[in-house]
Amino acid sequence: MAPPARTPSPYPDDVASVDPSIADDTALPDKGLDAVAGDDVVDQGLPPAMASAVEDYERHLAVERNLSAHTVRAYLGDVESMLGHGAALGHTTPAEIDLRVLRSWLAREQTLGKSRTTIARRATAARVFTAWLTRTGRCATDAGAALASPKAHRPLPAALRHDDVRLLLDAAAERASSRGPVGVRDLAVLELLYATGIRVGELCGLDVDDVDHERRVVRVFGKGRKERSVPFGAPARVALDSWLRRARPGLARPGSGAALFLGARGGRIDQRAVRALVHARLREVPGAVDVGPHGLRHTAATHLLEGGADLRSVQELLGHASLATTQIYTHVTADRLRAAYQQAHPRA
Repeated sequence: MAPPARTPSPYPDDVASVDPSIADDTALPDKGLDAVAGDDVVDQGLPPAMASAVEDYERHLAVERNLSAHTVRAYLGDVESMLGHGAALGHTTPAEIDLRVLRSWLAREQTLGKSRTTIARRATAARVFTAWLTRTGRCATDAGAALASPKAHRPLPAALRHDDVRLLLDAAAERASSRGPVGVRDLAVLELLYATGIRVGELCGLDVDDVDHERRVVRVFGKGRKERSVPFGAPARVALDSWLRRARPGLARPGSGAALFLGARGGRIDQRAVRALVHARLREVPGAVDVGPHGLRHTAATHLLEGGADLRSVQELLGHASLATTQIYTHVTADRLRAAYQQAHPRA
């Protein structure tokens, strides 16, 4: 039976472009409970009423909202930081957390050197939490409704050049012919990441039946378990066919299940292994930027737009809930067009 659909997180859609501490599944958000009283807030814990509210909120996120464990940890880390700040100011219940407390908390975060993206994320978490407090009758008014966020700086994503990708995949193909099943798998992983632009977590979650070889389409379950179909090209199909027919049987074990990509011991490949693979192979490409697997996603999106794909189609392929998230790639292509203009136009 298919797992229940998860409610999308109210955090920004593509968190990789907002705050890497949440985007990276291997990292946990900074709890930040150093607010006013420093580490004493962590050591002493929250006042009972606040701690009870946090426990109830955790159940709400995990059970009622069915959010992933990672997203729940992200929310709780920010909420505990906020409540810890309030406790250090002498407050003992969530109802005492008003707009002044919230603003002083964010101001202190800024003085502690937190980035604007982190502060913006924490403001979002605070607003969601105070709205829940109001809905559940724990607070008479929603203190976070009027809380503003600093506009998060969104750095332009790095993307590989076409020649870099060609060298990367050509080298992987050579390794596939001499490194046994793992080499064949690595080629299929790299080809599919670049061909589809899917997230590394989405790739690791693929099952064999998610690949339609005839139509050259892969079924992907993205954030919130939202399903989408992403096409891939002939080179990726050849690499996948080779992996499934020649190499996967050599790594498969009784407990391998339906996982599309397997680790060296026969279990489903994990994100850490994929990241290590991409970084290792990119370091072997002369002059290439080591962008990692998410950089291959950026690269796929950038090359699609450079090739004439419309923004809405790229949004659907990447699984972005908001077109605004996809629009960051237009800045990358615009910069490249500007550079080409400056170099080629006689009156630039």
